[in-house]
Order: sequence, then structure tokens, then C-alpha cells
Amino acid sequence: MQDSIALFASFAVKSACAGSMRNVVFSSPTGGEVLKIKGTLRLIGGNRMVQLEESRTEGRVSQRNLTPEQLEAEIAFRFPEEFSRVDLNDENGSASLMASKKGKITAVIPGALKTALNTAASADMAAVLDRFAANDRTKKRVLSGNEPFLTALGISDSNGRVHDKRQAKFRQISRFSELVLEALPHMPAEGTLYIADLCCGKSYLSFAVYHVLHVIAGRDVEMVCMDLKQSVMDYCAETAKKLGFAGMEFICGDIAAYTPKRAPDMVISLHACDIATDIVLDFAMRHRASVILSTPCCQRELSKKLDCEPLAFLADRPALRRKFCDAATDALRLSRLECMGYTADALEFIDPEDTPKNIMLRAYRQRSFSPDSAKIRKLRERYTADYRFLCGEDPAPLPE
Repeated sequence: MQDSIALFASFAVKSACAGSMRNVVFSSPTGGEVLKIKGTLRLIGGNRMVQLEESRTEGRVSQRNLTPEQLEAEIAFRFPEEFSRVDLNDENGSASLMASKKGKITAVIPGALKTALNTAASADMAAVLDRFAANDRTKKRVLSGNEPFLTALGISDSNGRVHDKRQAKFRQISRFSELVLEALPHMPAEGTLYIADLCCGKSYLSFAVYHVLHVIAGRDVEMVCMDLKQSVMDYCAETAKKLGFAGMEFICGDIAAYTPKRAPDMVISLHACDIATDIVLDFAMRHRASVILSTPCCQRELSKKLDCEPLAFLADRPALRRKFCDAATDALRLSRLECMGYTADALEFIDPEDTPKNIMLRAYRQRSFSPDSAKIRKLRERYTADYRFLCGEDPAPLPE
């Protein structure tokens, strides 16, 4: 038993020393207040460290930094008394350490991973450290946590420390901020940027987008944020005033009835429920938004409409039906965007451990678009055929 634990731990250390570790995860807790531990490599003070993030009961999160060598003792201490599973994810493969209910210990370490890590152990560690340092620099977030809008929204305290219970929200906001900066080249290089956040809710992303584009990128920004709750819009407007975000406007109203002053440079939405995401996307396409960033929430519409005998083997199983309809709905949305002259894709927004609703639909409007071109006609024919296959009827007309 101890041999299996020691063997697994030794390869975890080699993975960290080689700089190829993606993460090490302690899961399946046997009791106690620590529910999960996730370790990732960090460069701290010029030294390679394994930063452990411990998720505790009541939403609390704490962090500790270990040297690669200390990780070996951590695994031996935590397994199997506190956690019955540890997974190592390395650039060269994955390994697992598991304890059964009867106490049997199993270490699964693929041969290819063993070979790669044994070889890396004799590599030039200085070169590995340089490579890891470069990788670490690329992972720096756009936001640090001490931005005034994060304090105003209750994400961080007055010292810039992100509250334990808001860590997941901070990661979400940070990732979205990175995607906004990536989209900047697809928007006009000069003049005031016109942004619309639809179904904005408490407007966490609205404030982040305004900060990124106005404070970080130095652009003049005019931003309209819409939702159906007047009290929430009043609160957000007051917060924007306190922050000095003069370019933000908060409107209580129906998206379908709203006409923007001009074509938006960017339309965003976060977790708009069910067909609300489709309303947002059609709004963006109708008004020819340059950039669309939309993260859907629940997708019930297709589940109700699904009428496809060849897929009955899947659709007859409720849990699988929901998962399939989630993916198929987003695929149809991307096809619809392409029919309107957008380059569209789906990407993993944030870690699914933070939220299962982690797919983002991203679309950039093509500069030259002809609805009568052979390519677009083919895309529209395919979209219609795919929709008919799934629902047995034609899709709603494309926005004009």
C-alpha cells in the first residue's frame, strides 16, 4: 500500500520539478471541512512552487504554497485518511491514486508518463525554469483584485483582497476581461466604443468591460445595460455614479423593444436564460454588432421541440436529452450566426468546477458579407436542414 502511495507521490514531485504539471487534485473527501484541494504550479519569488487551493465548507477558500518536495509529504499525509483519490494531470498524460471502500490502494501511472518524467528529471533544470517562468507570465490576469469597481461590487475588500466566497466570481470576471481585450482588434480603432450588455442583472461584467476598455485600453466608451428589474438598474446606476463611470447607462426594459442609437461595437450577455440568449443574439445580428460574447444559461426550448426518431435512443433518457439539447442548441446558434456573416465559435469560458454553465459563444462580424453569396446560401441551407432534422419544422426567419 505504502509503495503505491510513494510511487505516485514521487511522480507528482517529478512533474512539478519538470515544470510540466498542469494540476494535482485531491478529491472524494472522507470527512472533515476540506472538500477539495487543487494544486497548480506558480513562480513565487523566482522559485517554482505548488500552490494548493483548499475548498472548505460554507464556501471558504484558503491557499498554501509548497515546494515540489513538500508535495510528496502532503500526498502521504492526506491520502487515504482525508481523501480517497488524487489525480495528477501533466502535459504528458494523467495518473491517479485511488483507495477503494475496502481500503485497497491503486496507483495508475501510464508508461508514457513514467518515461517522460524520468527523462525530464535529468533535463537542464535552468532551461525548464525559464520555460515555466514564461508560461507563468502569460497566465497573469488582466485584473488584480484591487480595482475600485471590484470593491464596490463586494468582490474584494478595501485592501484589494478577493473575498473567499467570491473567488469563483472573480475568476469569471477576470476571464471575461481577457476575452474583451482579445476582441478589441475587431472593433473600431478610433472613436467612442458603443457597447450593449443585455440581460445584465447586477452588471458585474458591465463594470468589468467598462473598466477594461476605458481605464486599461484608454478608449472612450458609451455603454447601455438592460434588464427587467428596475431596483437592480437603480442600484447599478448609483454604483456607476460613485465610481465615476460616466459612460454607463442602465435601462429597465424589454430587449426586443429597444432600438440602439447605432450598430453596437460589442454585445455581451451572461447566463441569459433559455430563449433570452436567442433574443440577445438576434438583437446583435439585426443591429450588426461587430463583436458578440454570450454565455448561455439553461436551454429548455430545444428539449421541448426535439422531434427526431433517429435520436430517440438518446432523447428517451432525460439526463442525456438535456445534455444533448444544450450542445445542439449552441451548435444551432453558431450556425445561425454564420448565416448572418459572423465567424463564430464556442469556447470553454471558465473551469467547469466553478460553474457547469461554462460555454461561451463568441462571434466576430466579417467586414464583407453578401447574403446572396454561394457560401452564405450553402450555410443557410445547412442550418435549415439541421433544424428540420432535430425539430421537424423550419427555424425562425433570420434577422433582417
